[in-house]
Amino acid sequence: MIEYPQKARYTAEDLVAIIAILRDPENGCPWDRVQTHASIRMNFLEEAYEAVDAIDLQDPELLCEELGDVLMQVVFHARMEEEAGRNGWAEICDGVCRKLIWRHPHIFGSQTGTEGINDWDTLKNMEKGRTTMEADLASVPRALPALMRAAKLQKRAARHGAESSACEPEQLARLAQDAARGGPQAEQAMGQLLFEAVALARAAGINPEQALARYNDAFEQNPPHPTV
Repeated sequence: MIEYPQKARYTAEDLVAIIAILRDPENGCPWDRVQTHASIRMNFLEEAYEAVDAIDLQDPELLCEELGDVLMQVVFHARMEEEAGRNGWAEICDGVCRKLIWRHPHIFGSQTGTEGINDWDTLKNMEKGRTTMEADLASVPRALPALMRAAKLQKRAARHGAESSACEPEQLARLAQDAARGGPQAEQAMGQLLFEAVALARAAGINPEQALARYNDAFEQNPPHPTV
């Protein structure tokens, strides 16, 4: 049993210390000490989604709690990296601070090579050495929800002059028919139909992920009556 000091207010340093104790291979928590990046990957996503829910609910107390859970996940992963002899909490904090300074030359002054550039995406691509559309598209995280990823892919392609214009209603109808027929081509047709729906949303200035989320809420509140 480890007695941790009782305090009126704990800090980020306490969080780092507590996670280290929980991860201790001999005296730590049996669950915490055996986790890996992969085993708690979904936990990270779930905590982030719960924080977003708190934002949507405009609940400051719940948001405070959920942001704490997100921070705990960050420290947990940082601890595992430190145990592996790689970058830990200190290096992560150092890296993100340097990134923020680099990408805000209009606030902190121009760094070498950033003179006259104030666009976040341009600075990010310069920092990562991305000079082609292929490299820009490849950097969109595959773990994003599909609608959100489609919107980001289309936005980045448009940045390189390859705008994804929404197809005509007749083509949308054909895709819907192909998807409804089933068979080996149905999934591809449905995927293209959803991708085209994202293009329609972008053309109308609508966030497709948010639009579907709100429609999901409306469906939950007023579902169709069961058929007999």
